Amino acid sequence: MHSTLFTIFSIPIRAYGLMMVVGFTLGLVRAVRVAKERQLNPDRVYDLALIVLLSGVIGSRLVYILLNLDTEKFSDFFAVWNGGLSFHGGVIFAVVAAFIYAKRTKLAFMTYADLLAPSAAIGYAFTRIGCFLNGCCYGCPTNLPWGVRFLEDGTLTPPSHPTQIYACIANLLIFFLLTRLEKQNRAPGYIFVSYLGLYGVYRFLVEYLRKGYSAQVWLLGLTQAQWVSLVMILASAVIIYAYYRRASAK
Repeated sequence: MHSTLFTIFSIPIRAYGLMMVVGFTLGLVRAVRVAKERQLNPDRVYDLALIVLLSGVIGSRLVYILLNLDTEKFSDFFAVWNGGLSFHGGVIFAVVAAFIYAKRTKLAFMTYADLLAPSAAIGYAFTRIGCFLNGCCYGCPTNLPWGVRFLEDGTLTPPSHPTQIYACIANLLIFFLLTRLEKQNRAPGYIFVSYLGLYGVYRFLVEYLRKGYSAQVWLLGLTQAQWVSLVMILASAVIIYAYYRRASAK
């Protein structure tokens, strides 16, 4: 793997961090362009994007360490280039921070959440490429021709599922589906809630390949990420069902 891509003035440029920045930048450019098309304030998009990025990274790192206290320590809190992040923790912190900002500035939170949801899918897809280059978050052994050997504690794994690439493809597909939903006349929040549900489905399924390797069983044969994903799926399904009931009653 290539966890360090190159150096600039003796400063190592890490694959994980670089791909996170690339994904964030592409998502931001896309969100600003759509905001202008919808006559929304692009300055608010920049503000929200920065808040989401910072709170998301802090939340994802904090939750990851709390869930892995046997192997992680808070003194390494800022070592995010090692890939030690919990996306679910990042989502919770980012949504709460964005909601507080929207309330303080009197923004329509769901309108901007819909705007940023497809960008989140782009950012996540590219970040998972960073995971692949970093050699983390891989899956179980496989005989498939695209199996990859990852370096783990100085030892190469057997050919294994490149679940990071599966994640990238799945989230690009989610992005495509969300952009199709954008063309429909839906109530504010529909795209954002759909994103949470679609992400939950993808993550629940891919964890079966990671379980016992780069993700550990937590309760009743499921990983921590699978339990949180189930909550996301059920919550989004209930909200969307309620939306359809209201729409059909009109």
